[in-house]
Amino acid sequence: IYIYKGIPYAKAERFMPPREPDSWEGIRSSRAFGPTCPQPVRTGWASDEQAFAFHWDDGYPGEDCLRVNIWTTGLNGGKKRPVMVWLHGGGFSQGSGQELPSYDGANLARRGDMVVVTLNHRLNVLGHLDLSAFGEKYKYSGNVGLLDLIAALRWVKDNIAAFGGDPQNVTIFGQSGGGGKVCTLLATPEARGLFHKAIVQSGPLLRTMESRYARRIGIRTMELLGIGASQMDRLPSVPYTELLAAGQQAVAEVRGEALAAGTNPFIFGWAPVVDGDLLPAQPWDPAAPTTAHDIPMMVGTTRHEFTVSAYVPQLRNPSEEAVSAFLRQTYGQRADEFRAAYLAAYPDSRPVDLIDMDRIFRPNAVTLANRKAAQGGAPVWMYFFAWESPVLDGMFRSTHCMEIPFVFDNAALHYGMTGGGAEATRLAAAVSQAWVNFAKYGDPNATDKGQAMVDHAHQGGDAAVPGAGNAQAGDAQSASQTGDGGTSRLPYWPAYTEEEGATMWMDKASHVVYHHDRGLMELMQSFPAPSF
Repeated sequence: IYIYKGIPYAKAERFMPPREPDSWEGIRSSRAFGPTCPQPVRTGWASDEQAFAFHWDDGYPGEDCLRVNIWTTGLNGGKKRPVMVWLHGGGFSQGSGQELPSYDGANLARRGDMVVVTLNHRLNVLGHLDLSAFGEKYKYSGNVGLLDLIAALRWVKDNIAAFGGDPQNVTIFGQSGGGGKVCTLLATPEARGLFHKAIVQSGPLLRTMESRYARRIGIRTMELLGIGASQMDRLPSVPYTELLAAGQQAVAEVRGEALAAGTNPFIFGWAPVVDGDLLPAQPWDPAAPTTAHDIPMMVGTTRHEFTVSAYVPQLRNPSEEAVSAFLRQTYGQRADEFRAAYLAAYPDSRPVDLIDMDRIFRPNAVTLANRKAAQGGAPVWMYFFAWESPVLDGMFRSTHCMEIPFVFDNAALHYGMTGGGAEATRLAAAVSQAWVNFAKYGDPNATDKGQAMVDHAHQGGDAAVPGAGNAQAGDAQSASQTGDGGTSRLPYWPAYTEEEGATMWMDKASHVVYHHDRGLMELMQSFPAPSF
């Protein structure tokens, strides 16, 4: 594997759109990651258990952070390899293209004979402070983080052939905030043609920042810094820590105004802004954007996502009284209705599941998939990652980020998250192969152009799906053995439609379910849940 780290794809002044990077002569050493965008100190370091499992690499901060990292299986011979561009998580506030061991692209590149790219871009106050109220110069300041992503994709289009990649076969994929970035790019006309397939992992962003709130945050930030409209030339010299502190205070104040006005946001403040120009409208509300019509997609979540019990030890083996109190606090008089709907969907569940259940991402992922399918354009596939990690007596379960080591085929490398055992590495082989297939052919089944049909023909007849609640009849065959040293593959994975709801349940015995939690989703959609 050829590895290149820290290549500049653009440069930018504070709050200004990115420009072409400086050129260099001769050979540039590319053996170390570049600067990461300055950001708040990661709160996870305060938890010994989280730090052990996630094993973050926060790098070194610097505002000159527009960098790409590349893993490729070959450079010469004119071969056109599929390209996968990873957009990191951390909302739009934190993270980097190197922050987790899982992000290492070598195994994924090797498995698919492909090119894997990760990148850094501007975040938080540097990437999304909307100063458009202060004149045309700052027209795009609230979206320079999004412009960075477009610049990176444009760099890939112009340069990836020199690294053995095919600029006409680019897949963007991302998790959490990275999934939100994928959703946003799908709705951004300027990004059209820079990628051809998209994967949203635990980040179904339907709505993002409204201009009225974003501009108010920008105005208030300048007030807190004591900078008037005639003093904007002071901005470049404001220390980052002061800029961030003022921005964070402004976000908190304006968020209070938004809540009072009835807005219930999941991400607020540092996020792409619907400015009517670069981002013309809300990305996926009330419908899928027309720019996504011809882009095949994969969408999914983990079973437990934010896993309350992982961070509140007394809830890891809760009493019936504790579960009932939690449900009453969350669902009020409808607590019993929720419990019944949950147990109908997950009859094999334990009491702690009623506490750990994902109440935000799964409902929004279903909405996203429904809207994509309703377009009648390129297909969408849905997954549900349910495998539970044995690490630290199983405290992390199927938590947020748990699927990432499997997607990158890094279950052994990121053993702090997965345990690195044989079961995890087999599932990683299956999951990463599906991602590779999708990147190559726009179909997670196709290991070559005819394989998907062959695999489907070899599946058994309809059967009841074990452990999947009130799922309709479906393909319940476990991941099959192949001839590559015992690694497994997923069974045939039908495309998702709103009518059938086909979803790949990923676990030690992966299988397809059909609207296994429809009743639960309908109930949860009736609650005022955050939309992004």
